[in-house]
Amino acid sequence: MLNVYYRKHGIEPDYEVFRSKGFSPQWSAKTKTRALEFQSLPPFLRTLLVTDGTVTKALEAYYWEPVQVDTVFQEFVQAEADIDWLDVRSGDEVLSRRVNLRGRARSTVYAKAYSILRSSLIPTQLRAQLLAGTLGIGELIRDCGLETYRELLEIGLTTAEDELDPGDATLGAVYRTYRIVLGGRPAILVTEHFPLDVFLPATSAV
Repeated sequence: MLNVYYRKHGIEPDYEVFRSKGFSPQWSAKTKTRALEFQSLPPFLRTLLVTDGTVTKALEAYYWEPVQVDTVFQEFVQAEADIDWLDVRSGDEVLSRRVNLRGRARSTVYAKAYSILRSSLIPTQLRAQLLAGTLGIGELIRDCGLETYRELLEIGLTTAEDELDPGDATLGAVYRTYRIVLGGRPAILVTEHFPLDVFLPATSAV
């Protein structure tokens, strides 16, 4: 997944609107073969895509069940190329992390998240709790009392090149990528995938 970010540079003008607004008429997410009108998405999913709050907390409030973080993997790796969105240079060490956000009552996976963290910028307390793998990044930042802000970089439809699990692109998933700025420097890059079949009514089709 890390290689997906090597070719990302700057922020596309289409996404600038969502840095400050949650409404953009006629905006759509597109791939080479598909297009999805943003306004056609369920309201709660639209909200998750543009919010700068904690997704786990929003999911718990909406579905009214505890949501747990299942760690799929996390490891320290060296970037093989520059990641401009995170100010990472080739050879820098980063923490690569993949989790699922799953409801404890329904066992539904509401979101899949992949993150890259600049090891040198992560406070010791936050790093230790991340490695424990029991909470999401947003919850940990809140609990550690760190001052941060999130900057939305991209919204789109998952393709075969960036799916987190085999078949995600076929089943349909919407994703967003944002970075978390810590101490005035980009420290964490997060991509969250939301399976459409979880949020769409059973009778709906995309």
